[in-house]
Amino acid sequence: MKTKELNKKPKLELQRTLAEKRERLRALRFNLASGKVKNVKEVRKIKKDIARILTTKNQ
Repeated sequence: MKTKELNKKPKLELQRTLAEKRERLRALRFNLASGKVKNVKEVRKIKKDIARILTTKNQ
């Protein structure tokens, strides 16, 4: 997600997206521990998206 896209979204939608990303990250961590994840870079991408959403939300 780009920062410009996040700035245009309302706060309620940002909260919903944040919850979805956190749930996806949790699922990826469990799958990573069990060896089911092949794309390890996705974890990093989701963490950065979460940080962008929190930054936008706190501005």
